[in-house]
Amino acid sequence: MAQGLSVALPLRESEEDGKYAIHKNLMNVAEQNLKMVILTSPGERVMDPSFGVGIRKYLFERSSNSLDGEIKSRVKSQVKKYVPYVKILGLSVNQIPDEGVLFLKIRYSVPKANAVSDLTIPVSL
Repeated sequence: MAQGLSVALPLRESEEDGKYAIHKNLMNVAEQNLKMVILTSPGERVMDPSFGVGIRKYLFERSSNSLDGEIKSRVKSQVKKYVPYVKILGLSVNQIPDEGVLFLKIRYSVPKANAVSDLTIPVSL
């Protein structure tokens, strides 16, 4: 039986792991969990209606400093609550409103893994 930290999403078979691919290091788990928190809308997760940033609701909002601040605040509070082993070092929001695209760039660390990484999440409909 394969050993690891969590099942990799989306579910897929793996020659090495068998029926399901498995994350074997904390940085891969952290990246997957960050994406999940950011891309999930509140109310989507069963039994936890407050889970998720709901980033897609901001796609067609007019870009402004206050909107960027709201997104950053929401991301930081959700990460602190649901992914507490991750420390956000930097966060930027870039919108292309005419195209309905938003890019969230996150620089984060996982102190227990003694590692720093960057993650860019493109968000569109």
